Amino acid sequence: MSLEPAIAGLVDEFIASGRPSSRQQTFAERRTGYIASTILAGETETRVDVKDISLDGCTLRIFSPLNVTGSLPAVIYYHGGCFVSGGFETHDNQLRQLCYYSGCRVIAVQYRVAPEHTYPAAHDDAERAADAIWKAADQLEVNRERITLAGDSAGGHIALLTALRLKSAGNWLPARLMLIYPMLDATAESVSYQENGYDYIITRDTLLSGYEAYMPDLDSMDDEASPLFREDFAGLPPVHIITAEYDPLRNEGEVLHECLMDQGVESTCQRYLGVIHGFFQLGGISQAARDAMRDVAWRVGQAR
Repeated sequence: MSLEPAIAGLVDEFIASGRPSSRQQTFAERRTGYIASTILAGETETRVDVKDISLDGCTLRIFSPLNVTGSLPAVIYYHGGCFVSGGFETHDNQLRQLCYYSGCRVIAVQYRVAPEHTYPAAHDDAERAADAIWKAADQLEVNRERITLAGDSAGGHIALLTALRLKSAGNWLPARLMLIYPMLDATAESVSYQENGYDYIITRDTLLSGYEAYMPDLDSMDDEASPLFREDFAGLPPVHIITAEYDPLRNEGEVLHECLMDQGVESTCQRYLGVIHGFFQLGGISQAARDAMRDVAWRVGQAR
């Protein structure tokens, strides 16, 4: 399928500008550019309550439906940004929308990013935050039995690794995982990396430079860098994976789906056509993004 028209326009501009590489930018420039791109998410959803809190040393932003009290299903969300950028500013509108359409309490985690903080800083922050939220569920008015771990791109990687850590610890597990075009294979050897790694804005350079900054001392085949190749998925809760047709990461998300099923994990996977990596944050210009938001909201609202 051809690219959605508005996304095709963005891609044409990127190609016409000479396909600028993320490696030519400072990390500060990458972060500023990511924040600037949030205008493409559309009008800010205001029909939710938003507050920032600190919990056991974790920095969280909590999105709650208006005029609702009592225990609610919850989404613990890990932002994308290739391990080097992203945070409350880049994901605020998407998580407002997710809260409004799902009726869930959505809790965003601000984890440390590279190059200032390298592996395992983000993973440790993510696990600590998940445990803190679970322990404080009554205080936060969260239903412990209906918690989803979710994330996009690097956040999808972190959500998966957090679930594996929780499984190993044996104290609790989320009801569901929601992985939106997750980063799973630091070798970058898939067909989709070859097909989609150069023209579609979030390029091979963008993704690999993130791995290199966050995991400079890990081999690309290490289980923590490339969880796609792990063999310890059995025992995870149900997983839903979203992939994008023109995404370098498309193949690895779909291969993960197969690996999960092979290891006895309930898994579903949906490829969205005509879109690129990062499309979930393009609701202001993309019908697929709006459709994905409604679908994700429905799924996390059903988590049990």
